[in-house]
Amino acid sequence: MRIASTLSLLFLSNLFMTYAWYGHLKTHKESPLFVAVLISWGIAFFEYCLQVPANRIGSAALSLPQLKVIQEVLALLAFVVLYRYLWEGSLNWNHAAAGACLVGAVFFVFR
Repeated sequence: MRIASTLSLLFLSNLFMTYAWYGHLKTHKESPLFVAVLISWGIAFFEYCLQVPANRIGSAALSLPQLKVIQEVLALLAFVVLYRYLWEGSLNWNHAAAGACLVGAVFFVFR
């Protein structure tokens, strides 16, 4: 249950953070930079509201290296989701190959 909660919270937090980092490129492209920064900080607040509890919960069952690798994989998964559905981008075989390498990283960190 702890690991499922951790994964869910980390994925949601990464959706917020990915949007905070890149969303302004789509939705606030014409806004002044300081406006984009303030909006991104506001969005990032919600990322922290999910990330901190995820790490607290997850640290009871996972090591810090395991948490970090999982977080990185989920960050890229969140990016793929937003890229495909918000920006309507396409992915190629090399993106899938990079994803497979990340799965390998998860394997090795849990070994």
